[in-house]
Amino acid sequence: MRSNPLTTCKVFALVFVFCALAAAPASAQTGGASATRQKPQRPTVLFPNNRPPAPVARASEAACGGLIEQGAPAGAPQIVGAVAEQERRVFAQGDLVFIDTGAQQGVKVGQEFEVTRPRGRFRSKFSHKGGSLGVYTQEVGTLRVVRVRDRVSVAEVTVSCSDMLLGDMLRPVPAREVPAGRAEVNLDRFAEPTGKQAGHIVLARDGREVLSRDQVVFIDLGAEDNVRVGDYLTVFRPDGHGTIVNYGEELAANARRGFESNELRGGGFSNQAQRVKDTGGSKYGTTVKTPSIKHNRPPVPRKVVGELVILHVEGRTATAVITRVAQEIHTGDAVEVQ
Repeated sequence: MRSNPLTTCKVFALVFVFCALAAAPASAQTGGASATRQKPQRPTVLFPNNRPPAPVARASEAACGGLIEQGAPAGAPQIVGAVAEQERRVFAQGDLVFIDTGAQQGVKVGQEFEVTRPRGRFRSKFSHKGGSLGVYTQEVGTLRVVRVRDRVSVAEVTVSCSDMLLGDMLRPVPAREVPAGRAEVNLDRFAEPTGKQAGHIVLARDGREVLSRDQVVFIDLGAEDNVRVGDYLTVFRPDGHGTIVNYGEELAANARRGFESNELRGGGFSNQAQRVKDTGGSKYGTTVKTPSIKHNRPPVPRKVVGELVILHVEGRTATAVITRVAQEIHTGDAVEVQ
């Protein structure tokens, strides 16, 4: 059988190409990649040196902190109803509510309001200022107008700090800027007094009495004391204040007949008792008392328990946020401008 000359030529051509590739050096087959191949470099991460400091408080603390103001505005518009008022009496983000202000008062679609809840005049036993410090007013959220009628408008709750109720009052959204934080350093537990304005924590948001970092408090320093937004204050507890330990009689006498056993005669001394005043006298003698030691000692450093920053200033008070703590902070603790 005769072979096809064309087929034979194709076979020989393929064999030639295969042999040529097999005989070529590896570097030639890869285009010299092995000779010029370099080790992969690790990625370089660049950290900006001038990164702006983070705010001292989150948006929720700034918008929902509340205030003790000189007087709540009278005749302000209020929430008078809601689409879901037949099913429930509290409303939150996403709900549609009715407000008693409309086109006659110049309300427009897209206009925003802050929702507040005045709670009445506030006085504090911790403050050295006489009389009322102002009207304690909760900030419960914001809403945006979505439909306007003649004397009523429909608004959507955009931010809810807590449940909104019928009767909550409206005011323009305040333009507040949250102060920038500063580089943290170790809190000086024994910082010397600065001699600047001093006051007290008189109230905390939601009625808390034991406080920690990022919680909102109210202090009895305000515009009349020349404090400003962004001021840092040291929170401290003066000697003899804020203690929950009431020293009366000591835990045990220094010695008493009957402490020792009848058989082993351990000595008659009690455990954890004070020393005797007359060390050369009887072990049953008068002991030193803790109140006497504290009363006669020289001045000791004040106890620094934390730090806070002012977010908003009113006439006699200011709203602040706790930024650092050394231990729990109590309402009634003292504050001093740094």
